[in-house]
Amino acid sequence: MSKVGRKPIDITDLQVDVKEKEIHYKGKKTSGLYILPAEIKAEIKEKKLYLMPEENLSKKGLREVNRIWGLHRALLANELKGATQEFEKKVEIIGLGYKAVKQGDKLVFSLGYSHKIDFPLPKNVTVDIDKTGQKLLFKSSDKCLVGRVCSEIRTLRKPEPYKGTGIRVDGEVIVRKAGKTKTS
Repeated sequence: MSKVGRKPIDITDLQVDVKEKEIHYKGKKTSGLYILPAEIKAEIKEKKLYLMPEENLSKKGLREVNRIWGLHRALLANELKGATQEFEKKVEIIGLGYKAVKQGDKLVFSLGYSHKIDFPLPKNVTVDIDKTGQKLLFKSSDKCLVGRVCSEIRTLRKPEPYKGTGIRVDGEVIVRKAGKTKTS
């Protein structure tokens, strides 16, 4: 039995309607539809949503069903959590003259290259930039989208190990290297 899949999902602040394999939900931030695979079914009991495997499955495929069960429970829990509150991810730009500026629906980065880099923001993602332009806070109701946007921004100027300059996601640890030493 899947350890992740059997955990209930709290739906107190949501409107959730289960119709066979479709789960319709509506929260303060977004609404949507989640479609379950054929091996999984859903039930609502006491303001909690439970996912469980179908009864007519053979014992041979139980291991594969556990994987699917836990995966879809985690994906659905993230969607339902995003419907009530936004996911946030912090990005930090480190370096002299390195900064970001918001212009309309895109970000313009100055990262020490001979040119500025334009980065278009997806519709569902908002960004807050501090006055120095070096601390960015991305928000969205879609957890995967926030992670992907931060990852794409990080690839514009990866942190380098000698000076530590570049773009890093909050909580990321950069292993610093010692520079050349003089031997006499």
